[in-house]
Amino acid sequence: MATPEYYTLEGGDRMPRIGFGTWQASDEVLERSVEAALAAGYRHFDTARAYENEAALGRALRRWIGEDTTRRQHLFIVTKLPPGGNRPELVAEYFEASMKDLGLEYVDLYLMHTPFAFVHVPGDLHPKNPDGTMRVDHSTDLLSVWKSICKLKESGRARHVGVSNVNAEQLRRLCAVQKPACLQVEVHALCQQPALVAEARELGVPIVAYSPLGSKALADALAEKTGREYPDLLKLPIVQRIAQAHDRTPAQVLLRHTLQRGLAAIPKSTNPDRIKQNITLWDFELSASEMSELAALDRGEQGRICDFSFFLGIDKHPEFPFKK
Repeated sequence: MATPEYYTLEGGDRMPRIGFGTWQASDEVLERSVEAALAAGYRHFDTARAYENEAALGRALRRWIGEDTTRRQHLFIVTKLPPGGNRPELVAEYFEASMKDLGLEYVDLYLMHTPFAFVHVPGDLHPKNPDGTMRVDHSTDLLSVWKSICKLKESGRARHVGVSNVNAEQLRRLCAVQKPACLQVEVHALCQQPALVAEARELGVPIVAYSPLGSKALADALAEKTGREYPDLLKLPIVQRIAQAHDRTPAQVLLRHTLQRGLAAIPKSTNPDRIKQNITLWDFELSASEMSELAALDRGEQGRICDFSFFLGIDKHPEFPFKK
């Protein structure tokens, strides 16, 4: 069965199911990588206020658009409200700051980045207490924040609105107010989240998988701090064997597995060759037995990498999504 290359959103807008992630890249490296991604055919680009790289992404995109303003309609640009903006009265302020840095007239998708919140500190997206713990805002009203985000869609400057990093119970609450255009969460071979995927599918909310290749940079940083071992997904024997059978890279196999599960994915790379490879996914298909083998790699919560443990004390927030 053919794997569609797009999700069709409300109003007929199309979101490419392979996008380009931009977290953890310096401005200069990011601009070069985005230029390589545009040349390779990527049109879906994902950033966030918290990544502090919206201006760099905006510069690269505006160079590509140039004088031909019709090119903008072929892009699908995503950014996100940071945890410090998770108060209804702050949503518009943070959105305008993102728009200024991106230098665009609208974004295609605006997401609530996390259900938890930091204290709003102007000029500091990640405010900390003297002991290194995060300055957590425990008074978050998730539904009020979501309603404020939904108002951005009415203005037309955010064509669609969605959420990220919420659990199934939170997603149901949000859908009772307004159904998000998508849910962006960590999904990869070791953290496949089948229950959340099934819940989102039942609710009619498409899922975009971040860290679909395992986010090795984050895993290595966390391993150094915690001593926990994070397997390299690209070196898993099953993945390598399937890649060899198809004459593909391990990354292509992992991404194809995500697509055939009915999800979208936003891999990130700064290597021009891998950038090209990561979008070349539509001319091969994994067999049912290969899909089953990859499904068996799932480790549930033990496979999660981005558990936000780098934000010390955030697990005490009432809306922390990964409570054991």
